[in-house]
Amino acid sequence: MSVHLATADWLVLAVYFAAVLAVGFLSTRRSSDAAEYLLAGRSLTLPLFVMTLVSTWYGGILGVGEFSYLYGISNWVVQGVPYYFFASLFALFLAGKVRASNLTTIPDKLQESYGRPSALFGAFLTFLLTTPAPYVFMIGILLQLITGWPLTVCLLAGTAATIAYLFSGGFRADISTDVLEFFLMFGGFAVILPYAYHTFGGWAFITAHVPPLHLTWHGGNTLQYIAVWFLIALWTLVDPSFHQRCYAARSPGVARKGILVSILFWMVFDGMTATAGLYARAALPGLAQPVMAFPLLAEATLPPVAKGVFYAGMLATIMSTLNTVAFVSATSLGRDIVWRLVGGGDEAVERYTRWGLVVTGVLAIGLSLLIPSVIRQWYTIGTVIVPGLLVPLVTAYFVRLRARPGVALGSMIAGWSVSLLWLAAGWMAGSPDVPAYPLGIEPMFPGLSVSLLWWGTGLLAGRLRSPHLTVAAAGAGPRRGRRRSRSTR
Repeated sequence: MSVHLATADWLVLAVYFAAVLAVGFLSTRRSSDAAEYLLAGRSLTLPLFVMTLVSTWYGGILGVGEFSYLYGISNWVVQGVPYYFFASLFALFLAGKVRASNLTTIPDKLQESYGRPSALFGAFLTFLLTTPAPYVFMIGILLQLITGWPLTVCLLAGTAATIAYLFSGGFRADISTDVLEFFLMFGGFAVILPYAYHTFGGWAFITAHVPPLHLTWHGGNTLQYIAVWFLIALWTLVDPSFHQRCYAARSPGVARKGILVSILFWMVFDGMTATAGLYARAALPGLAQPVMAFPLLAEATLPPVAKGVFYAGMLATIMSTLNTVAFVSATSLGRDIVWRLVGGGDEAVERYTRWGLVVTGVLAIGLSLLIPSVIRQWYTIGTVIVPGLLVPLVTAYFVRLRARPGVALGSMIAGWSVSLLWLAAGWMAGSPDVPAYPLGIEPMFPGLSVSLLWWGTGLLAGRLRSPHLTVAAAGAGPRRGRRRSRSTR
């Protein structure tokens, strides 16, 4: 399947790619300070924080189109509301603490609170959680749709164009390109909605041509299905890009306010994409590939130039997330694993992170070819990794909830391994497409349950063993760890 682009559309796309590369490379600042390369010198103001977080947290645009096409406005409820809820919790209870810690990465916090083994295992889980494979796959599919080139070539081209400027510019290049892509992602859908209205009509057209369930909050999905998506949205609390931007904010107040303002922008953008998905379902019933809902709606409604702007908007939505997760994944591998094991100064941190970008890109392309499904990649990663990270990371910011280092490491390993084994059992009993999980229970439920049980039992045992331990004494270990952490950054 391919689309038709006029010469003017190709010109728009060429200008887009040239602008992204120019902005990315021109934002490079020469510095031997690792905080500059990894966190842009902790200088994010409120507008920059909002624009980079909004664009970063919305990369799955083709998947959003597919879900809207299949389930209507339920996309807003299932794929939006859970994330608004947990992002609000993050803003109110974690964002200020994350910034005030003055650390650099999630494994830094785990080492400060629970020691080096937990930090290394947490770095491993973070590296897996932030694989850019889903976004590499989406950018490859979209480029293949536009150009007609082989998928492997498109995967290579899209990945190279996205991470090239990160190699030299680091996080500041990520921020600068995100600002451009923020405007383009909103601009693309601001273009297609008026044309769809002009071509087909307004709400009356939609209500007359979509299934009735598409206009219900649940879209025909069961409560259990919706509950699972709420659990998957727990990803927000452990997402390294959320933590990274809080670490890079100018102040704790910027981090808190920035997330709350970002939620408003996500709500607006979700409304735009849900409306576009309804138009696609009403105007193009019976699509064999619902994932192509947005591109085919553009084919049916947009003239030259406008179509180029819309495709640039979709590319920007994907690339803004791809560059962030690629950089975070590279940081997890290069700094939090290799540098933590090998050591060295700030120059070594940058060098290992740059090599991490190369390794991350290659692995993401390989995974995209091995598992050519965005939804399955998202589901697998979230289901297996979140139960391992959630409890130890969240409790690390609350002294009264911290357990001993051995308990923390055990909880991480237990949550991760139980979810992984449960997932594997379901795939073996059924298939990856139609798993047959033990007792019919999703893998995240037993993984989180075991992690919480391990944590609670260890926390209770520690307090029974040392009933005289005060809150101040309990925090002594982490304070010593904080001094060690400062000496190694």
